[in-house]
Amino acid sequence: MDIEFYREYALKKKGTTDGFPFGESVLVFKVMGKMFMLMNFETPFQISLKCEPELAVELRERYQSVEPAYHMNKTHWNMVTVDGSVPVKEILGMIDHSYDLVSKSLTKKLKLELDNL
Repeated sequence: MDIEFYREYALKKKGTTDGFPFGESVLVFKVMGKMFMLMNFETPFQISLKCEPELAVELRERYQSVEPAYHMNKTHWNMVTVDGSVPVKEILGMIDHSYDLVSKSLTKKLKLELDNL
């Protein structure tokens, strides 16, 4: 799968926007203004995602191409090198998990706004 596939998948999620706040090589996805996914366009293509700490460790042990995310809190963020070693379905599940974690942590006001979109 290519970059555009994952971009379109993330943008289908309710309340999601994307942009380049850190420069042209990193696309950031936010739900209601809170980051849940970053895509690095450098080679190799990588996706950083928020993750529950225990699951983050489990995924790192299961897949060599999943490691602590660069420039992020290593306890809560994983970086996946998209090289075919992690099944697409698993990466999509990681994106869903990250989105859910971040959307559940929104303020009541933002959750209400998200629910009404």
